[in-house]
Amino acid sequence: MAVAWRRPVVIASVAAASLLVLWPASATPAVPHAEVTYPVALFTWPPAAAGFTWPPAAAGRSGEQACEREIERASGTGVPRLAIVGASFTAGVGSGPGRSWAVLLARHLRWDAVVDGVPGAGYVRAGAGRTESPGPVAAEIARAGLRALQPSLVIVQAGHDDIGVPPALERRRVEQAVGVIRAEAPRAKIVLLTVFPGRSHRGAYRTDLAIVAAARAADPAVIIIDPLTAGWRYAHVRDGLHPTAAGSAWIAGRVAAVLREHGVRPAPVSAGPGAIICDPAAA
Repeated sequence: MAVAWRRPVVIASVAAASLLVLWPASATPAVPHAEVTYPVALFTWPPAAAGFTWPPAAAGRSGEQACEREIERASGTGVPRLAIVGASFTAGVGSGPGRSWAVLLARHLRWDAVVDGVPGAGYVRAGAGRTESPGPVAAEIARAGLRALQPSLVIVQAGHDDIGVPPALERRRVEQAVGVIRAEAPRAKIVLLTVFPGRSHRGAYRTDLAIVAAARAADPAVIIIDPLTAGWRYAHVRDGLHPTAAGSAWIAGRVAAVLREHGVRPAPVSAGPGAIICDPAAA
């Protein structure tokens, strides 16, 4: 049974395209839950008629801010809010624009969400592919505007790109990131999605252990989802690391299962008209 959505999923695009984009349901990965699938219908934001100007860097941030304001204006609807920041997995590398595990998870939860994925970003290493404040995940946390958003859940996906960073430095940056989230969104559950398994684990476990140790030291309530030590196996592209669309759907399902164990549930269909998802990585 497919669920019909009354409010579109809004994507703050960093590309120059401002035309309506709708992924056909037949081609869209879905996250299963209680025998119901939640298709992802994607629309660019802002629309061409909204009067926004380009180049992409300026327009991408303008669109992102406009989308986030839509979420803020929707306060009082009872729909929880979610912020997800991360690296290439969150940006949809491998699975395709708008088909990342993060977008699928937000649709599954039916929560309003701000998603920001920058390939190459870690707790220490700066990301690539953005002309405006690429930075490490700390920059993404700042862009998410947690104080205004006041999310119920914040997820950070990072670690692989920090392989080789000295563990002491990695721990400091993780502790700082957790501290900022806790200060900006004190009521939010914090989830760290750590290192994903690739073709080589050389150095990966050391980085993974540093992230886990730092997170637990900074806040024992942080929820750790550790794909590396859990031995996750998902469909991936030829690089042996990044997921296909089906792989992203699998990851979203695993994350949703862990969240359910910690009391995070999808919003009921009757809770509101649907979810707004702002994702500048979709282009």
